[in-house]
Amino acid sequence: MERELPAAERLPRHVAIIMDGNGRWARKRGLPRAAGHAAGRSAVRDVVIASAEAGLDELTLYTFSMENWNRPRKEVAALMHLLDQTLAEQVAEMDENNIRLNAMGRIDLLPKYARTRLERSIDELSGNDGLRLNLAISYGGRAEIMDAVRAVAGLVESGRIRPADIDEEELRSHFYTPDLPDPDLLIRTSGESRISNFLLWQIAYTELYITDVLWPDFGRKHLFEALADYAKRERRFGRVSDQRRGRGVSDGS
Repeated sequence: MERELPAAERLPRHVAIIMDGNGRWARKRGLPRAAGHAAGRSAVRDVVIASAEAGLDELTLYTFSMENWNRPRKEVAALMHLLDQTLAEQVAEMDENNIRLNAMGRIDLLPKYARTRLERSIDELSGNDGLRLNLAISYGGRAEIMDAVRAVAGLVESGRIRPADIDEEELRSHFYTPDLPDPDLLIRTSGESRISNFLLWQIAYTELYITDVLWPDFGRKHLFEALADYAKRERRFGRVSDQRRGRGVSDGS
């Protein structure tokens, strides 16, 4: 039986997911890693559509990291072709579900055919106003911060701003997707307890949810379980519970 969604006001607006476990899923079945990546595509479709139906504003998927470029050339090529094929097959369904598409990362590193498909898909879905699906591709949290720092340094060097003008807002304006709100909830599949260089700036106060479920087995049911778990949490952002509830805080006297 599918778990009911929490009330809308208790739902996160932005969910980010580290999709981990494709290789282990394939290994458990005596299959090549490529089979795990292909199986993970079904999970992506299921979670994206479920997120749109749940009314989320943003869904960010860690699709391909900067570190992934160091994998065997054959596997990287297979992942790029899988990206191309997935977009070709699923853009129409995303359009039917009013989903927008965005990509964040060093997209210029993608092979031309994959980059062209990605840019075309973004354009085809640009008229929608529902869930925004952010694909973190050729992405690294440190790379994003470094690219932003270089951009700000260039402005200082050209005399357009002073060092004293640099604040969090200025730095963030040079991120890959400057208007991306911080994730409310970060889900990691496969049971690993690490961030893996994902959205390092943005997850300063993000709630974490780690599940042992391998990504190809993760679906709507598991997403709703994560949303229900999030709905039970109290987010304090460095304050105490009484402050969050709008009450005064005793000084102990």
